[in-house]
Amino acid sequence: MTTAESTREIYNDQAEKWQRDRPTLLSDFSARPFLLELCDPIQGKRCLDLGCGEGYVARELMKRGAASTLGVDISEKMIECANRQQQSALQEGLEYRECDLRNGAEDIGNSYDLVVAVFLFNYMSIEEMHRTMRLAHEKLTSTGRLIFSVPHPSLPFLKRDKFPFYFAPSGGYFSGRDQCFPGEIWRLDRTPVKVQCVHKTFEDYFQGLKAAGFETMPNVHELKINQAHVDLDAEFFEPLRDLPLHLAIEVTK
Repeated sequence: MTTAESTREIYNDQAEKWQRDRPTLLSDFSARPFLLELCDPIQGKRCLDLGCGEGYVARELMKRGAASTLGVDISEKMIECANRQQQSALQEGLEYRECDLRNGAEDIGNSYDLVVAVFLFNYMSIEEMHRTMRLAHEKLTSTGRLIFSVPHPSLPFLKRDKFPFYFAPSGGYFSGRDQCFPGEIWRLDRTPVKVQCVHKTFEDYFQGLKAAGFETMPNVHELKINQAHVDLDAEFFEPLRDLPLHLAIEVTK
């Protein structure tokens, strides 16, 4: 696998651009609302947010009634942003910790009802993703769920222009496996933020879940923008009409 820049470097360098208390980035409209709906029923649940960033999803889980949420992220700057937001919101039961999941995560506890990973696995190699999926399986209760989102595997090869979201592929759909595709995602105010995608096929995600110990059939959703998005800002959302933007996958232990 080739990596142009480490995940920690990317997010430490631009943490302030991610800090927000309302939908701001493209994926706040096209992915996160659907992911949060998938998390229901959330009332009274113990949640673990892997790759929590500056805490946007973790805060939303608490607002929807989670009993507790622990968010972990590799970027100390993103955790600093999350803690600043936490201090202003004063949400009891919400905690953030800096953690590199690739090196183990013994200090993040066990017995979670829900593990979420919102655009985390696209920053990992296939091997690292498999290890993290096994970690999620170990941390879940017997009936717990893993819910995660990643860029749609086809997107880098279908969308050639940049604005408002792109990846620059290396190779083809199969030859590009485990290669790092650089890209950008825009905020609604037209500020771009750097992102990356370590390309994986559908098969890679399903094999990872099976190898991690998940035995039930995953629920798979292909996410796209809708007319309401276009009505909100046609210049921003129209370039993405009819494109498969993201995958959302839900699986029960």
